[in-house]
Amino acid sequence: MRPKIYLFGDSITERSFDEGGWGASIVKHFNRTADVVLRGYSGYNTRWALKVLEKVFPATEKSESESPLAVTVFFGANDASLADRCSAFQHVPLEEFKHNLHSILAFLKGRWPTTEVILISPPPIDEPTRLLYPFAENKLGLPERTNEAAGNYAKACLAVAAECGVSAIDLWTRMQQIPGWQTACLSDGLHLSRTGNKIVFEEVIKALKKKGLSLETLPVDLPRINEVDPNDPLKSFEGI
Repeated sequence: MRPKIYLFGDSITERSFDEGGWGASIVKHFNRTADVVLRGYSGYNTRWALKVLEKVFPATEKSESESPLAVTVFFGANDASLADRCSAFQHVPLEEFKHNLHSILAFLKGRWPTTEVILISPPPIDEPTRLLYPFAENKLGLPERTNEAAGNYAKACLAVAAECGVSAIDLWTRMQQIPGWQTACLSDGLHLSRTGNKIVFEEVIKALKKKGLSLETLPVDLPRINEVDPNDPLKSFEGI
């Protein structure tokens, strides 16, 4: 009945439906105009994402009328894990990361040519805080991610978006414009705080609006209460 917006990504997407999360805010924003579908997978990189695309997006919604309005693709934070640190199993080399993003976009556009795709770059990394939240035994005592590496993957993300002609959000740069971004935008040096989630929400809404997808352009699925005639309520539901 309502068109869909898919959120596809790693743990930053999986957690987006938490209280104050950017995905939950999108649900609230598009209340009664679109269904927001969460497809977030904690720890995943683009290599793993490619392996599960058919499972995540089964070939059941192929017609233009069934195509989602939009899909956000938000990977890179795990790909950018350093190859010689404690999260090395998540690392994907930069060139492979770019190739994987191309393949993901080709899959989505091949299945749904009219669907808007938005690439979101990985966020910046606060390295000192990462040492406090290791995901695995950290024998080296070094952060498993660096802000410099995250920046390289963010630039690659933007380059792929330009090459493929899709929208992109440079989250790495955007968040570092916030004073004290290390704690203002991040909760553990990687995942988002309430402020970080708000930034992602605002940037996604802005990107969708540029493509003509907004509350002003999307119809409400059924009559609102102020559209129901108190003297003849059922008249508003004729023909539905």
